Amino acid sequence: MTNSEPIWKAWFAKHGGKLLLFAKQQARHPGDAEDLVQEAFVRIWRIYGHTGEVSPGLVYRAIRRLAIDWARSLDRRKIREQKVVLESPLSSSFERSLEIGERNKALLRAVEQLPKEQGEVLTLKIWGELTFDEISRTLDESLNTVASRYRYALQKLKESVPRELRNGSGSSLK
Repeated sequence: MTNSEPIWKAWFAKHGGKLLLFAKQQARHPGDAEDLVQEAFVRIWRIYGHTGEVSPGLVYRAIRRLAIDWARSLDRRKIREQKVVLESPLSSSFERSLEIGERNKALLRAVEQLPKEQGEVLTLKIWGELTFDEISRTLDESLNTVASRYRYALQKLKESVPRELRNGSGSSLK
């Protein structure tokens, strides 16, 4: 990192992809995920950025809370708009295609099929690299609840992902 490069760029390069993955789970619409990450990151960085290192857990928590607020706002707006005009069908493109291997695609599909609570915990633990304690604080759940959701998520993934895909290099589902 050069002296002219802001410290936040290095931090975001390290954590941005993980934050976006979590935000996609939290957002109602895939396009909102990037906005959630940006808004949460800016809010947290303004408060703690001067220290040079911000805990990713703080940003995960901010993303989750922003997603809840945005969802409520969307619900209120939808009700207001329905009073004015008939509800129009929403066009939703599910997800941008990512150039990843078949194994990763199968795993992502399986994670999407998990109950939301289990998917959150799994994402924060594996891709977010948070401890169970950090996940517990992020989701405002007990440590035991978080650990059991993780255990159940792994079991469901083992059952739903074909064996030949699980036996790839370094799979944590073995």
